[in-house]
Amino acid sequence: MRYGPGTYGGGGRGARRRSVVVAAVAVAGCGALLAAGCSPPGGAGAGPSGSPPGATAASAGSPGPSGSPSGSPPVPGPPAKGSVTVTGEIAKGLESPWGVAPLPGGDLLVASRDKGTISRVSVGSGTMTEIGEVPGVAPGGEGGLLGLALSPSFASDRLVYAYFTTESDNRIARMRYDENRAPGQQLGAPDTVLRGIPKGSIHNGGRIAFGPDRMLYAGTGESGDGALAQDKKSLGGKILRMTPDGKPVHGNPEADSVVYSYGHRNVQGLAWDKDKRLWAAEFGQNTWDELNLIEPGANYGWPDAEGKAGRPGMRDPVAVWRTDEASPSGIAWAQGSIWMAALKGERLWRIPLAGAEPVAAPEAFLEGKYGRLRTVVALGGDRLLLVTSETDGRGSPEAGDDRILTLTVQ
Repeated sequence: MRYGPGTYGGGGRGARRRSVVVAAVAVAGCGALLAAGCSPPGGAGAGPSGSPPGATAASAGSPGPSGSPSGSPPVPGPPAKGSVTVTGEIAKGLESPWGVAPLPGGDLLVASRDKGTISRVSVGSGTMTEIGEVPGVAPGGEGGLLGLALSPSFASDRLVYAYFTTESDNRIARMRYDENRAPGQQLGAPDTVLRGIPKGSIHNGGRIAFGPDRMLYAGTGESGDGALAQDKKSLGGKILRMTPDGKPVHGNPEADSVVYSYGHRNVQGLAWDKDKRLWAAEFGQNTWDELNLIEPGANYGWPDAEGKAGRPGMRDPVAVWRTDEASPSGIAWAQGSIWMAALKGERLWRIPLAGAEPVAAPEAFLEGKYGRLRTVVALGGDRLLLVTSETDGRGSPEAGDDRILTLTVQ
């Protein structure tokens, strides 16, 4: 039995997966998002370019009559139960898709991890057109062409940022996208903005996104060497924060370093909530996968702690999962919740939040219906994109894999 678009109120049961009835999909306004899984840069209330979001907690003030700070209305939490509706399929037949960047006008740029190419996907027809190959990509294991993000000034500079594995390291480069050139030749020569991120056959991290402060953030892995996560001189096992040129940002924990937080095992999910707090999804080892609220300079414990260990000087995660239920990659924030794509867990997790705290237990959706889930992208309001990952060498691909789906969520 196969499944078409529909509403799911919990984990899937019955036969494993699906066939999606292709719907006409209008992704109006998704060009407002300039990075996969990222809130719109430079939105209302964004701080100055050198000010990290969420770096300091807002003053609590005096409690008002409702218990909220004086002069502030109470903030309602999200509903206890959520829902996910699969509204359509934008594209199918993708090979090892990883990073996704929505373009102004609604089309998508999609990275192929193993081919090292970037393709443009029409949201109207599902047509895929290769725009170019990223030079120097050396796919293997969990490495290859990974995260994508568009410059906050993409409308004028046309710069596409990519995180990728080479023969010697992981690095971030930017390329100019020229739509007037022939298909396959539309990417300019790469300009490397950061190199020297440790590489391995596993734990290469790879998610990049521009934050509300218009700075570039990257989640890295410790490449299988846990000690690198605690070494502040290493770029491995970290969340990095840099200018669009790859330089340290004023306000980073150390003035001469792009390291923003450390003690991470393998970060593949980055997203900001409406209050500009940074959240990150992280692969655990054998016991606990994590969702972390990121603070500058904080130590998230790996390899000395996994899950909620309560170790002095180390930050515990906000939520944890058994690795068979998650193995998380991309995350996005929408409708008061973090939405987390699970690879081994083959489901989409919802973590409802009230401020910086979960307000209810995480909920699982689409369990087993679409296989491994790699990337989730917020399109604004209640709309998400979801990218499957059955052709990454660890899935069980069926006809039509891999796919990009559209969802509405509550």
